[in-house]
Amino acid sequence: MTENACISKRAREITPFLVMDILEAAQRLEAQGHEVVHLEIGEPDFDTPECIKQAARKALDDGQTHYTHSLGLPALREAICEDHRERYGVLVHPDQVIVTQGTSPAMLLLFTSILEAGDEVILSDPAYACYGNFIRFAGATPVRVAVSEDDSFQYRPEAIEAALTPRTKAILLNSPANPTGTLLSAGRMRAVAGISAAHGVRIVSDEIYHGLVYEGREHSALEFTDQCFVLNGFSKLYAMTGWRLGYLIAPRQFIRPMQKLCQNFFISANSVAQHAGIAALRESQADVARMKAVYDQRRRYILPRIKALGLGVAHDPTGAFYVLANARHWAESFGGSSLALAFDILEKAHVGVTPGIDFGANAEGFLRFSYANSLENIGRGMDRLAAYARDRGLPGAVPPARLASPAP
Repeated sequence: MTENACISKRAREITPFLVMDILEAAQRLEAQGHEVVHLEIGEPDFDTPECIKQAARKALDDGQTHYTHSLGLPALREAICEDHRERYGVLVHPDQVIVTQGTSPAMLLLFTSILEAGDEVILSDPAYACYGNFIRFAGATPVRVAVSEDDSFQYRPEAIEAALTPRTKAILLNSPANPTGTLLSAGRMRAVAGISAAHGVRIVSDEIYHGLVYEGREHSALEFTDQCFVLNGFSKLYAMTGWRLGYLIAPRQFIRPMQKLCQNFFISANSVAQHAGIAALRESQADVARMKAVYDQRRRYILPRIKALGLGVAHDPTGAFYVLANARHWAESFGGSSLALAFDILEKAHVGVTPGIDFGANAEGFLRFSYANSLENIGRGMDRLAAYARDRGLPGAVPPARLASPAP
């Protein structure tokens, strides 16, 4: 028996999360004494707000260290419903909420509950790298619908409709989006909801970057239909990545099947993190506003710096903390490979960026920049990239005299 024969087909065929490969290579360089500027990873650089940490300390002191209800603490589920009523004007019952150990387990619960082998899920190209693997893990097929940089990477409803087949089970939305940082307009969300209703196809809306919007307003899928699944969590908005706390909102008939999966596979989410989540929703508004203002300052700084490198940004992103820039003319030196380009930038310039191919074939030749880092570090990273481009004679790079300095 070969070694591979002992590994499941499911495990063999899952694709790597390339941003983690870049991050881990950067960490190896750091272990060798090199200083790396991290613009690859989508993780807030802020500390968790103090009011959230205080709630966790109190939970520990009060002995709240035991299993909770498998759906999550009732008080946390009630707070999630209050938040949706205040933010979007939608009514959600606590019995429709499942609290999970981050949003990724929520995706696992969802897709393994609604998908059968051979089913299809429509998602954009580009899209968050892990969506396709969750769908394939459930035995289904991700169907990619190309979105264009000239159209702010927004779904076109007619393209979604053209991709529908009798096996289509769901349409996946992500707004603000990873990797593009762009928002889907209310008009297009309404149109997608109409397609969903007309064809009996569910909407799955990943709303993890809600709250991090700098121009305009984000919309929840729940504003347009109650026959949808909403994924969200605390990692991005509240700087709680390591707390591993997320949730899923679903129509009532799906809750009990997913609860059984929770009971068997996870038992319950972390009890202390759940108490912290209540404080995040009810007490951290000032902290969130401060972090959001800093992200916006960084966004307004990094965009002209990226454009000055000669990289293409057709429409400025207005949400999350990402810029997806067209670097195809840079990637030509590497056979068009954004992965080879990203590794060369890491090796030569000591700047971590994410290759567009991580997010789908339609983003090949692009690079994703995360501005979840300080202005000082972003400025240092941009300076290094400018030197990298200049030294290699890459097309489009602005001469050094025209490059901006970091904002104060």
